[in-house]
Amino acid sequence: MKKKKINLRDLQPNSEEQHSHDDGHDHDHGNSSSFRTYVPAIISFTMLIIGIGLDYFDVSFFKNWTRIVWYSIAYLPVGFPVVKEGWNSIKKGDIFTEFFLMSIATIGAFIIGEYPEGVAVMLFYAVGELFQNAAVNRAKGNIKALLDVRPKEANVFRDGDYISVSPEAVNIGEKIQVRVGEKIPLDGILLSEKASLNTAALTGESKPDSIQKEAKVYAGSINLESVIEVEVTNKFEDSSIARILDLVQNATARKSKTELFIRQFARIYTPIVVFLAIGVTFIPYFFVDDYVFRDWLYRALIFLVISCPCALVISIPLGYFGGLGAASKNGILFKGASFLDAMTKINTLVMDKTGTVTKGVFKIKEVKAIGWNETEFMQYLMAMEEQSTHPIAKAILEYKAEGEDFEATEVSEIAGKGLRGIVNGKTVLVGNKALMTSNNIDVPFETESIVESIVLVAIDSQFAGYVVIADELKEDAKETITALHKVGIENIMMLSGDKDSITQQVAKELNIENAKGGLLPEDKLNEVESLKKNPENKVAFIGDGINDAPVLAASNVGIAMGGLGSDVAIETADVIIQTDQPSKVVRAIKISRSTRKIVWQNIILAFGVKVIVLILGAGGLATMWEAVFADVGVALLAILNAVRLQKMKW
Repeated sequence: MKKKKINLRDLQPNSEEQHSHDDGHDHDHGNSSSFRTYVPAIISFTMLIIGIGLDYFDVSFFKNWTRIVWYSIAYLPVGFPVVKEGWNSIKKGDIFTEFFLMSIATIGAFIIGEYPEGVAVMLFYAVGELFQNAAVNRAKGNIKALLDVRPKEANVFRDGDYISVSPEAVNIGEKIQVRVGEKIPLDGILLSEKASLNTAALTGESKPDSIQKEAKVYAGSINLESVIEVEVTNKFEDSSIARILDLVQNATARKSKTELFIRQFARIYTPIVVFLAIGVTFIPYFFVDDYVFRDWLYRALIFLVISCPCALVISIPLGYFGGLGAASKNGILFKGASFLDAMTKINTLVMDKTGTVTKGVFKIKEVKAIGWNETEFMQYLMAMEEQSTHPIAKAILEYKAEGEDFEATEVSEIAGKGLRGIVNGKTVLVGNKALMTSNNIDVPFETESIVESIVLVAIDSQFAGYVVIADELKEDAKETITALHKVGIENIMMLSGDKDSITQQVAKELNIENAKGGLLPEDKLNEVESLKKNPENKVAFIGDGINDAPVLAASNVGIAMGGLGSDVAIETADVIIQTDQPSKVVRAIKISRSTRKIVWQNIILAFGVKVIVLILGAGGLATMWEAVFADVGVALLAILNAVRLQKMKW
């Protein structure tokens, strides 16, 4: 049985349209349009209640044709769209749809004089559709709000001046200006002499990227230093952000196995139900002495309403959509319902280091001054580093030193070694061990055991101390590992392209027992493939950057860190963590498990109630009102159950 849109639902504003007009000027229109969606149901409900009241008080004029016309008018606002959709489906050769079932059940009720029941069945069905649509729009709204992180404007050079326009309006070949701290809105070529960009989301590299004129720059990179100019090479729709938006629109295309099974089941189940209803109407004629056609037709109509698989067909995909919406609200984008299911089976987690559990930026870890006051030592070092644009220099300059700033003169760079200059009349050397050795300066043996990046300093030919620079752990990295163990993920492994000594130190800090460093992308791939050889292992890999794409593709569930990460990583991954927080992986697992639980609750609820009322209906113990509850009532309960996903605290 195919689930298609009906006119009632078409009246509900499409979420994409709502957002495309959501510019601060269109809200009244959106609210009135939303209200109009409910008008048909309100009209039918009001007329139904009045009609039932007139029946109850046995009002004299409310008889025969007056009564038929009244209930017919009450039926049309909610019934006509469904009957029309059922007829259109029949013309296309698809007879056994839920619209067909609802149409023949309600029209049949009118034929045998059960007018209130006929209106009520269709009214509750329409209300169920509206509830479903509201829930879907809510989930879509969560996803759209999450993805509304794209640059809102681009400063493009037109008619001798820079003007602000939307990124979509910029053409290839035009020149744009990007201020400090802004995201580059479109891919292009750098026109300025140089730029320092935070490309961690794109490449997974620890160090900010210093690039020269005519180098390529990518949308999503953050400009760190000075105002730059870029020539656009790709239109907005070809950017990584646009591709994410496209993924959202198609997120429900990848159905879960449960969802696919229910839809296949409905295709077989629906025609069987129709023929059984025909049997309920006519077969008793041959076996029952006091056979009354009207009574058995009424039972058959009840049977049809009860049997309609609306609750299943609506609530199960809605359960998954609720899960997708809840995940999106929490900064997690699943590319489809199938990955919600896959995430529930994960028992092995493999993670990259840089940009995944670390921030991918340098910070001072330790300052060791020898023969100098630490503040004065740092003043000499900072005076030298002010002359450098190296990322390590930026980390050092973040140090808060008291007192007046020193000034360096005659600073020169010694290729591959460091800097030489004069500060307060003293000769200062700043760099690596090779710089110290070439100037006959003894370096303490303790520096040999330091695995992180180290800056050595000598003042007037005497070793003055060192500064240890390290990539900083993300705030939630430690709690992530603890939480993963709590949700049953015991097998955790770290794979990194960074030095093995640094990788092992980070793993020890995070309490990860299995870690390997110094790996190329193909080495990471081999490790994951090796894990997958054991069929018991269901492997998820968390990484970022282009170099992680092969492993993301090979794992059972690939998780990319960063919504504006590498295009390749985003396209390859099954799940995208939009906020760069590793703890969101734990949340993704919890949401997946809750979604699956709710989907199965809905399946059991729908089947359980239907079986009970079917038995009562076949025995003549259930009326059309019980049938309405068994179908639409259960559907409403299932929808409300699914909506719970978006209300839960994770």
